[in-house]
Amino acid sequence: MTLAIFFVVGLALGVGGEQLWHRARDARAAAPRPAGPSAVEPSPDRAPTFARAPGAPAAPGLPRPARRRGRRIALGILLTMVVLLVGLPVAGYLYANHQFQKIDEVPVGDELAESAEGTNYLLVGTDSRAGVVGNRSDTMLVLRIVDGAGTMMSIPRDLLVAIPGRDGQHRINAAYNDGPVTLVRTVQESLGIPLDRYVEIDFDSFGGVVDAVGGVTIDFPNPVTDPMSGLNVQETGPVELDGAQALAYVRSRTYTEVINGETVVDGTGDLGRVKRQQAFLRAVLGEAGASRNPFAMARVGRALTGGLKIDDDMTLLDALRFAWHMGKLDPRSVELPVTPTVTSGGASVLTLRQPEADPVLQEFR
Repeated sequence: MTLAIFFVVGLALGVGGEQLWHRARDARAAAPRPAGPSAVEPSPDRAPTFARAPGAPAAPGLPRPARRRGRRIALGILLTMVVLLVGLPVAGYLYANHQFQKIDEVPVGDELAESAEGTNYLLVGTDSRAGVVGNRSDTMLVLRIVDGAGTMMSIPRDLLVAIPGRDGQHRINAAYNDGPVTLVRTVQESLGIPLDRYVEIDFDSFGGVVDAVGGVTIDFPNPVTDPMSGLNVQETGPVELDGAQALAYVRSRTYTEVINGETVVDGTGDLGRVKRQQAFLRAVLGEAGASRNPFAMARVGRALTGGLKIDDDMTLLDALRFAWHMGKLDPRSVELPVTPTVTSGGASVLTLRQPEADPVLQEFR
C-alpha cells in the first residue's frame, strides 16, 4: 500500500508537469507576435538559416515534442525514486514505533544500573499456560554485549540466594514471584551483576514468532521424544522446527533420546531444560534479528508484541539495537558453577560452587 501511494505521487508529479508544459506552450502560441520584416530579418552578424527543401528527409532523432515528453516522464520517475528513498525509511520508522508502543513495560527502570562498559541484559523466559505450569519464571539468562561480542550465562531458577525483603535464603525463582523489581534487585545485589536492560519473554506466545520467521533450527544429535510435551523429532542434525514443535522442545521435562537403539531419559532435570531453552532463545532471537524482509519483519513485530515485556527505560533505538545484535551475535555460553544441595527441609536446591563461581560472575560485572 505504501509503495503504491509513493508511486502514484511520483507519477502525478510527472503527469502534472507535462500538463503544465502543454498549457505554457498553448499560451505562447496564442500570444500575438510582432509584425513587419524585422521579425524575420536576420542579424548582420548572424549566420543565415536555410529552410529544408521540399521532399528532403527530416533530421535524424525524435521530434522535439517527443524528446520533451520523454524528459518529463524521466523526471517523474526520478521524483518517484526520491519520494521512495525518503518516504520508505520514514514509513518504516513510524510502523516500528507503532508496534513498539504496544509492548508492555515493566516498571524496573529505577532499579537498573549502568555497566562501566557494554550492556547487560536480563532475559527472563516464562510460561503462562493456564492449568499446565502456571505463571512462573522458567529461564533466566544474562546476556552481556561488549564491542559486538556476546557472552551468555544461565541462572538456574533453583539457585539459593538472599532475596531483598525476605529473611534467609530462597530459590531465585521466588524473587520473580515477588515481582520483576525484586528479581532485578536480587541479581544485582546477591550475584553482583549490574543490569542495564530487562526483557521478559512468554514462551507460549513465542510460537508465533517462530512461525513468523519461517521456523527455527535446532541441532539434535539423536532422535528425541517427549509424550508429555508432544515433542517428536526423528531426524538428526540441524532440524527446522515450526512454532508448535519449538514450544514442545522448550517445555520438555522428560526429554528422551534414542542413542544406539536404546531409550535414554535426560537425567539433568531443570538444568538440561534450561540449556534447551537457552538454545531456543538464541536461535529464535537470532532469526528474528537477522530478518531483512520487510514483510517478515512486520509479522515478527506483530508476534512479538503479544509475548514480550521490556523495562520502562528502553527506547525504540535500544530495542532496534538489541534486535540488530541478536541477528549478528553468536554469543559464547558460560556455565555458572553450582552444587546440588538438599536443604534441612528436604528441598533440592543449587548453591554457588566457590571459588569457581567468582571468576564466571566477574565476566558480567
